[in-house]
Amino acid sequence: MNRKYRIKKSEEIEKTIKEKKYSFDAYFSVYQRKNPETSHFRYAVSVGKKIGNAVLRNKIKRQIRAILLLLPISLDKNIDVFIIAKEKVKELNFQQMKEHIEYLFIKQKLIKGEKND
Repeated sequence: MNRKYRIKKSEEIEKTIKEKKYSFDAYFSVYQRKNPETSHFRYAVSVGKKIGNAVLRNKIKRQIRAILLLLPISLDKNIDVFIIAKEKVKELNFQQMKEHIEYLFIKQKLIKGEKND
């Protein structure tokens, strides 16, 4: 996904967390907030040191970015998303990670799916 879709400033990430519109499971937490200042979808990814060394953390971040490319996210929505990977994410392969993130995005109504909640 293009760099213009990334959130870089920590104060913007903090605003997203403070909005308290989130969903989570054992592997990920996904926070979202409407951002009228932007004209497109933006995201940030956090993978903590508890998960492993830098090589493993960067691999997980690359996989999450690849998953975001595969999901049918409407890029014209002005929404900021912050994804936090939890320690148990090490147990997942790429396909399982995709399923968990997709489920959380459906739950947050960021993409359409079979979820009826």
